[in-house]
Amino acid sequence: MDPSELRAGDADRQRVAERLRIALEEGRLNLHEYDERLRDAFAAKTYAELDTLLADLPGTAPPSHSQLVPATPSALAPTTSRWRPGEDGRYPDATRRWVVETWDDWAGAVAVCVAIWAVISLLAGDWIYFWPGWVAGPWGAVLLVQTISGLIRDEPQRWAAKQARKEAEREVRRQVKRSDTD
Repeated sequence: MDPSELRAGDADRQRVAERLRIALEEGRLNLHEYDERLRDAFAAKTYAELDTLLADLPGTAPPSHSQLVPATPSALAPTTSRWRPGEDGRYPDATRRWVVETWDDWAGAVAVCVAIWAVISLLAGDWIYFWPGWVAGPWGAVLLVQTISGLIRDEPQRWAAKQARKEAEREVRRQVKRSDTD
């Protein structure tokens, strides 16, 4: 099977998006071309589809060879993005961020409930029944099951890839907005 017909992964799409961003900064693409190609990059299913997006740009390795021969060092240069895959295509801090994101609302709600309980207990002059346990317990049990099953299914990596796509789309919108004001 031709390597260019293999299915591309999120890390491959990210590398192409990064190279397109560099081409935009170098003036090789205008904003409209960049926007179109970026959308096509995130919609691409095969290496062949990604290859066509970089074919007319100098100094790029086709994504179909990206697992064997990385693109030029400038294409892999760090960006300001918080969501960058590592050399292996995985997001290094994804698990911690995903767990924090998963449990963040629970922790906030439980903290508010405990604060309300504490104020009521102080005003009553006696420790009343600890009702926040009914908020924390069932919700926490459900989140614990979701967290364990998500870790087993490698959900943090999919979540991080989705966050990276959203951030790339926001960056495109910011650049389009900036070009509209120029």
